[in-house]
Amino acid sequence: MSRAGFDAEIANGSYYIGSPETVARKIAATVRALDVARFDMIYTAGAQSISARTRCVELFGAKVAPMVRDILAG
Repeated sequence: MSRAGFDAEIANGSYYIGSPETVARKIAATVRALDVARFDMIYTAGAQSISARTRCVELFGAKVAPMVRDILAG
């Protein structure tokens, strides 16, 4: 994949990369657009340490998921 393609996926595609706020907003927008009740994610891709993967899951549970619930409730 080219850098331009990667950046396009972050901006408008299936990559959910960024701050917890950025990821939460994108998830909420996707949930609304597709009218889904469940949203599954893969927390890593490629070579990434276990500690980095663990941090992604921790951020999702502690920050992203609560923000998504708040966005969708409001």
